[in-house]
Amino acid sequence: MASKPKKSLLDVFAANVRALRGKKQLTQEALARKVGISVSYISMLERGQRSPPLETLGNIAAAFGVPPCDLLVS
Repeated sequence: MASKPKKSLLDVFAANVRALRGKKQLTQEALARKVGISVSYISMLERGQRSPPLETLGNIAAAFGVPPCDLLVS
């Protein structure tokens, strides 16, 4: 039985941000405003094209009301 390829941490983070944003019914613009970053940066994070600094990761988690580690686990 073949094992599934492991998702990268960046892919897990991107999927979690997208999922939480949908669950909280926030647009990318609304999330960007809450976090203090640009909409295009949110978009790049959600597509796994950028890796955020720890401070930004913390700010995103705070905007969702979750601990930062929730953004990094699948």
